[in-house]
Amino acid sequence: MSDDGTCSNPAETASHSTYLLYLLYTLATPTILWLILYTLPQLYMALRPVPDLKKRYDATWSLVTGAGSGIGKSLAFKLASQGLNVVLVSIDDDFLKATMKEIKAAYPKLEFRSVGVTFSPGVPYLQAIQDATKDIDIKIIFSNAGFIVTGFMDQTPLPKLLANIECNATASLSITHHFTSLLVQKSHTGCIVYTSSVSASIPCPFAASYGATKAFVTQMAACLHVEVGNLGIDVCAVHPSPVKSRFYEGVEHRIELMETAQRGAVEAGSLPDEIFKSVGVCALRDLGGLAVGTRMGTFFLPYNFFTCLFSLAAPLLPDYKVNNKLRK
Repeated sequence: MSDDGTCSNPAETASHSTYLLYLLYTLATPTILWLILYTLPQLYMALRPVPDLKKRYDATWSLVTGAGSGIGKSLAFKLASQGLNVVLVSIDDDFLKATMKEIKAAYPKLEFRSVGVTFSPGVPYLQAIQDATKDIDIKIIFSNAGFIVTGFMDQTPLPKLLANIECNATASLSITHHFTSLLVQKSHTGCIVYTSSVSASIPCPFAASYGATKAFVTQMAACLHVEVGNLGIDVCAVHPSPVKSRFYEGVEHRIELMETAQRGAVEAGSLPDEIFKSVGVCALRDLGGLAVGTRMGTFFLPYNFFTCLFSLAAPLLPDYKVNNKLRK
C-alpha cells in the first residue's frame, strides 16, 4: 500500500520499468552502433600492415604537393623507400632545394623531379605540374599542400583569404581533376590522398577560410571515393592531429586553443605509415588523439546546435577577447 492509502500494482510497476528499459535501449542503440562503426575501422587500420603502394598500383611515379617540409617531405621519403620515383611540388624556396638534395642522396637509384610553384590566384601552377609530368604516368597523388590564415574574417585582407582558398581547396581540385582524368582514360589503378583536418567537422572561428577549405577537401574526397572507387582508384582524406612542422610559422593572429593543442604535436615522420594504412580501406580517417577525441566528443551534437552553443560561449574565450579588441 502506498502512503496515500492506494495499493500499487507490482505487475504495472514492472511493466513501466520494462517500457523505460526498452526506451533506453532504443535511445542507446544509435550511439552504440556509431561507436562500433567508427571504432572497428580505426582499429583495423591501426593494426593493418603498411601497404606497399608501388606493388598495389604497379606504379613507377608518385607526386606530393607541399613536399618541401613537414608532412609532405615525410610522405616523399616514404614513397621513395618503397621504390617509387617522386615529383615534389612545393614553393620554390630553400626548403624544397634542401629536400631534393636530401632525397637524392638517400635514394640515388631513383628519379626525382621538383616543381617550384605557388598555389595562388592567377599563378599557372597546374600548367607547370602538367609540363613536368607529361612524359610519365602518375598513379599515386598526395595532395598535402596547405596553410592557415588566422583572425576574424573582417580583419583579414580579401586577397589573403582568396590565396588560402586557392592553396587549400582550388589547387587540390585542379590537380585532382587532371590526374583523375588521366587515370580513368588510361584505365589505371591508383590513389589520391588528401591531407585535410578535423577542423572540417567543427566551426573554426578565427580561421574561417581554413576550416571551410578543409571541409571542402574532406567532402571532395568522400564524393570522389564513390565516383572512382569501383575503377580501382582509391581516394581518402586524412585528418591529422597537430604535427610539428612549419605550418604555424608566420601566423599573424595567435590562437590560444591552437597553441595549446600544438604542445602535444607529433613529429611529421610518424605520420606516413598511418596515412598509408588508410589507403584503400576508408574514405575518411582521423589520426591522433585530438582528431579522434574531437570526432567522438561532438558526433552526437547536431551541427547547428553545436555552432550556436559555440557562438554563445565565444565572447568568453581568450582568443575572441584578444581579436575582438583589434576590431576597435
